[in-house]
Amino acid sequence: MKIKLQDIEEAYDFVSSGSYGDHSALLDKSTGHIHWSSESGDLDEIPKDLCESDNTIEIPNKRDLGLGNQLVFDFISSRSPDDYPTVREIFCKRGAYSRYKDLLESKALLQEWYDFEQKAQQEALREWCKENGIELTG
Repeated sequence: MKIKLQDIEEAYDFVSSGSYGDHSALLDKSTGHIHWSSESGDLDEIPKDLCESDNTIEIPNKRDLGLGNQLVFDFISSRSPDDYPTVREIFCKRGAYSRYKDLLESKALLQEWYDFEQKAQQEALREWCKENGIELTG
């Protein structure tokens, strides 16, 4: 069964939104259907028997793929190393991503960050799919 990368990305974005563990998605590898669930909402499409099936796999969160704060520090180290101490300080407090994006915007690096993040996400998801025997289209 081949699955669209876009479908995997949408599920990944859903799983990665909110607090860690609030949202989940399971891919049924035999049908290609993605089932969604949210602890904080009214969404629960995951049948109990599907959770125990060998044909399903949980869509990862950005932290599972190493795409959390470390990606921020990788970007700053390569694009604006003088700002590394400032970014470390920013990420010691709540609301870090908003302040981080404000800093990037002030340095005309925001779009470059979005491009860097998107590329890293796609590479990590493609690798995750390969490791889990998921064939992609698109």
